[in-house]
Amino acid sequence: MLIGLTYDLRDDYRDLGLPEEALAEFDSPETVAALQAALERAGHATDRIGNIRALAERLVAGHRWDLVFNIAEGLSGRSREAQVPALLEAFGVPYTFSDPLTQALGLDKAMAKQVVRDAGVPTAPFAVFETASDALDCGLTFPLFLKPVAEGTGKGCERASKVMDHDEAVTATLDLVARFRQPVLAEAFLPGREFTVGILGNGKGASVIGVVEITLLATAEAEIYSFENKELCEDRVLYQMAADAEAQEAGRIALAAYRALGCRDAARIDIRSDAHGNPHFLEVNTLAGMHPSHSDLPILAAKTGMTYDALVAGIVEAAVLRQGLAEDVRRAAS
Repeated sequence: MLIGLTYDLRDDYRDLGLPEEALAEFDSPETVAALQAALERAGHATDRIGNIRALAERLVAGHRWDLVFNIAEGLSGRSREAQVPALLEAFGVPYTFSDPLTQALGLDKAMAKQVVRDAGVPTAPFAVFETASDALDCGLTFPLFLKPVAEGTGKGCERASKVMDHDEAVTATLDLVARFRQPVLAEAFLPGREFTVGILGNGKGASVIGVVEITLLATAEAEIYSFENKELCEDRVLYQMAADAEAQEAGRIALAAYRALGCRDAARIDIRSDAHGNPHFLEVNTLAGMHPSHSDLPILAAKTGMTYDALVAGIVEAAVLRQGLAEDVRRAAS
C-alpha cells in the first residue's frame, strides 16, 4: 500500500514560542523516521504528509493514499486529536486508530470517565473544577489528584497535583486553570500500584498485548507518574511485566474500557489500584506515542517479545481488516 504519515513535530511548533511542556505531546524526527522505516520494511511505500495544515493542502490538491498512519495530536482545543481523522473522513481516506468521536472523548478525561463509569468499569470518584468555589464545594474525600481535563503526556501532573485539603485544592485549581486555560479533573487519589495496558485490535477481536507495572525509582518525583518523570523515564522509571491476579484484573478493566469508549486498532490504557488492590481506570491514550524506545506502548510491546516492526504491522493489519481494505491490498499485491 501507499501509506501516508500524519504527525506533529515538536520542531514545527517551537518557533511559535511555546514552552517545552506545551510541546510534550508532539513527535520527534526519530519517531517519524522509525515509523516510516517499519512501514517500508513491511513492504509499503510511504509518504510523509505532516500536520493538519499540510494534510489539508495535499487533500485539496488531489493527493490520496491507501491508508494514513495517523499520530497527529493537533495544536489546540479539547477536540484537537479528532481534527485529522475528521478531515480524512471528509475526503474518504482510510486511517489508523480511533474515529473523531472517540479521539475527542478520550482526550477529555472527565467525559471518558463518565462513559466507562456508566459502562460499569471501575473508576475513582471525580469532579470537574473550573473555579475556586468548585474546589471548595466538591464533596469528594481527600486526598485528591488534580490535572488538566484535556491534556496528555503527564502535562500538569506534578507534586502539587496531590492535594490534602480544600485550601490546597483551591491553590492547585487556580494554578492549573491559569496555566492550561481549561477545567481541571479532580479525582480521589489512588495510592496503589500503577499499570499501563497495551491493547491491539477491534471489537470482540481486540486483546491485551500485555500489562506493565510502572514503578518510580528513588530518583523520581514520588508517587506520581508525572510529566517530568515521563520525560526522564530512562533514569526515573522501572517498567516491569506483571501477570499476577491484580495485573490480570487491570488488563480486564482496560479491555472493557477500550470497548466502552469505541477505541480502534490500538491504544494504551492507564490503570491504578486503590488501597485495597482494586484496579481502576485512569485514562485512555487513543494516540499512544510511537517512539520505539521512549514511548510506553512500544516499551510495553517489546517487554512481551513483540518487535517494533510487529507492533506497527499489527496496527496496520487491524486498520486494514476493520475498513475492509484487505481484498484491495491483495489485488494490488497480485
